[in-house]
Amino acid sequence: MFVKSPAIIKKVFPDLVWDIKTSEKEIYLTFDDGPHPEITRKVIELLDKYDAKATFFCVGENVMNYPNTFKLIIGNGHQAGNHSYNHINGWKVSNHDYFENIEKADQLINSHLFRPPFGRIMPSQIKALKEKYSIIMWSVLTYDFDMKVNQEKCLKNSIRATKPGSIIIFHDSKKAEKNLLYALPVFLQHFYDKGFAFKLL
Repeated sequence: MFVKSPAIIKKVFPDLVWDIKTSEKEIYLTFDDGPHPEITRKVIELLDKYDAKATFFCVGENVMNYPNTFKLIIGNGHQAGNHSYNHINGWKVSNHDYFENIEKADQLINSHLFRPPFGRIMPSQIKALKEKYSIIMWSVLTYDFDMKVNQEKCLKNSIRATKPGSIIIFHDSKKAEKNLLYALPVFLQHFYDKGFAFKLL
C-alpha cells in the first residue's frame, strides 16, 4: 500500500503533476468522485472552518445529477477538476472512447485540470491530454475509500506522509464517508495548528 507516490513513478512520468514545489507551509487538498449532495456539503462546511480551499475532481455524471452541489463548490471559492464523465479506466478503453468521455465531462465542468480515475492513464493518453489539461496525480493517497483501512490508520498515514507542497487525495463519496468524516477534521486541525495554508492547485 503506497500512501506516498513512489519517487521512481514520478521520474517515469514527469509530465504528470505529483506535487507542488514550494518551501512555504502550503498543502493542496483534493477530493475525488463527487459531487455528492450530502457528503460534499459536509466537506465544504469543514473546509470553511479553516479557511481552506480545495480542488474537487468531479465526475461529470454526478455534476449532471447534482448541479446545485456543484455550484456550491464553485460558489464557496473552491475549484473543480475533470475526473471523466463516469469514472472511466484509461487502461481498459480505446483512446477515442477515453477522450470522448473526458470531453463530455468538460462540457459540464469546464476545467483545465484533469485527474485520471484510478490513477490509470496510458502514455499515449498523457501525450494527447497534456495539450489541454494539467494532469494532476497526488503525493498522498489517504485510502479513505478502502474498507480494509480503519479510520485511525487513514488519519495517521495521511498526516505522516504530508509535507509542504503535498497534493492529498480524499474522496467525497459514500464509499469513503466513514473514514473521510473521521480523518478530515483532525487532518485540517493538525495542519492549521502548524501554520499551514490549504491552497488551490
